[in-house]
Amino acid sequence: MTLLALLPLLVTAQPGRWVRKNVPLDSIRLSDPAILADKATQMYYMTGTGGMMWRSSDLQRWDGPYGVTEFSPDSWMGGRPAIWAAELHQTGDGYYYYFATFTNRAVIIDTVRGNIIERRASQVLRATEPMGPYRTFGDSIYLPANRPTLDGTFWRDTDGKPYMVFCGEWLQNWNGTIEKIELKPDLSGTVGEPRVLFRASDSPWSKERNERGEITWNKVTDGPWLFRTQTGRLGMLWTSWVYDVYTQGVAYSESGTLDGPWVQQPEPITPPGYGHSMLFQRFDGQWMMSVHHHSKDARGRTVRIPHLFKVDLSGNELRIIE
Repeated sequence: MTLLALLPLLVTAQPGRWVRKNVPLDSIRLSDPAILADKATQMYYMTGTGGMMWRSSDLQRWDGPYGVTEFSPDSWMGGRPAIWAAELHQTGDGYYYYFATFTNRAVIIDTVRGNIIERRASQVLRATEPMGPYRTFGDSIYLPANRPTLDGTFWRDTDGKPYMVFCGEWLQNWNGTIEKIELKPDLSGTVGEPRVLFRASDSPWSKERNERGEITWNKVTDGPWLFRTQTGRLGMLWTSWVYDVYTQGVAYSESGTLDGPWVQQPEPITPPGYGHSMLFQRFDGQWMMSVHHHSKDARGRTVRIPHLFKVDLSGNELRIIE
């Protein structure tokens, strides 16, 4: 590639980091992409694992990555935590909320079957602008310190209360969970104790081989995302594995609330290799699903590329249409 061809990609610098311009979506390497369509700025903001931010006016060409988080070394996360599965949410109170999983690798909380469990939990940060800076506020912790939790997302249930829905990591419980916990009205902390909504073993489609070579359910729960169809049916997207293939399914709540019971659909919702999705509406009203595609390159390295599907929520269930 010539220097002239590189100019659209490397034109702006931040301290210690290049920011690229006009980057096609399929040229970005990003796990767990989550997109906020911000009406105030008429821009799309994409974050995910790594905690950086990309922005676009058309979902096709993106500028980034930008650093948008700030941490205190005195917090349980430390000054430079690993960041997984960041999401942006708005509640109508003028703030932008940053739900993410933070890992402090310097703190060990457990060892299970030879797995060293680092201090990892979902937490909420806040900012007044979509580009941040996002900082901690309110309670110092949201979830139990002796458990690894991840992939927290936001949902306001039919009782009008806000909740965090998150995963209990399989590395400790050996049967991953998806759970809920009530949030304070201003999202500054949690109320009460978590409650399990369902477990990895409830899935009819996820698979792995156990120590004896028998086919059984996969232990992983990953990336919950809540939605309602236009008929009012409550659904949840979530991801696991079919052997070594990253795969996403969907469950529906029979009660129409987070309390379920949750009925798992028998087949995956997306093609093989896609997962950890979220939904958003384009400015023209079209519902979209943001996912990443998980594959290996010629050297065996994992490659995760963001991808967008059009979805239809007009009926009683979510359908991918393109």
